Amino acid sequence: MGLSKSSANANREGHGENLSFPGCWVGGISMVLGPILLLIGVALRFQFDFFFPQQLAAFHTHPTLMTASYNVFAAGNILMWPAIVALANLIGRARPGWAVWGGTLAIFGLFARTHSAGIDHIAFQLVRVQDLEVATKAVADSYASYDMFHAESFGAFFGWMVLAIGAFLSGTLGLFRSIALALMSALMLGTLKGTTVTSIVATAGLCVAVVPLGIRVLRHGSAPNLQTALLQSLAAIGVIALVFFLGPRA
Repeated sequence: MGLSKSSANANREGHGENLSFPGCWVGGISMVLGPILLLIGVALRFQFDFFFPQQLAAFHTHPTLMTASYNVFAAGNILMWPAIVALANLIGRARPGWAVWGGTLAIFGLFARTHSAGIDHIAFQLVRVQDLEVATKAVADSYASYDMFHAESFGAFFGWMVLAIGAFLSGTLGLFRSIALALMSALMLGTLKGTTVTSIVATAGLCVAVVPLGIRVLRHGSAPNLQTALLQSLAAIGVIALVFFLGPRA
């Protein structure tokens, strides 16, 4: 059954965006910050060659810049899960099948990228505690090894396409921004991936597609009262601090 004109218009205007989970504020903030952090992360390493030996060499000569680049990207990747859930909720009001499969595949893709981020971190620490040659050899010798996260890479490529189609068919996004969302399928996945023009285009497309929607979700969602917002913020800060100081260091 097709989407009615009134339903499409309601989705495009962002009215009634009261999301039960992850909620308007978590979902909206994630929609705004997640794509921007991904774009900043890839932009910070644009000057260096794409392949892993050059990425390790760049860390050796510019450790602060490369650490910032990879950590900002990882933070954006983590923030994208509530954003995807929120987007899938909006799509699901008119196209539940596209929402389920698009959201599921895209989140599986986030898991795969998080796994790669852990490998990247270990590789950079090898440069720091051993040397560049040892780190480069270790990555090269283990580059083709298989693990279960390879299967989830499928989601990183196809999840965004399915979400984009669902966003267009449901009226959540127009044609141009749906195409911009689908561009995320072109963002390369794997160990120590640098930045190309395609990386910039893909993450910029995500910003164009999702950030304005996140702003609308925040504007039209039910705002918590000041006391609730303050308590929740303090609780979140406390949990983050606890994890930082008491969590494992290895």
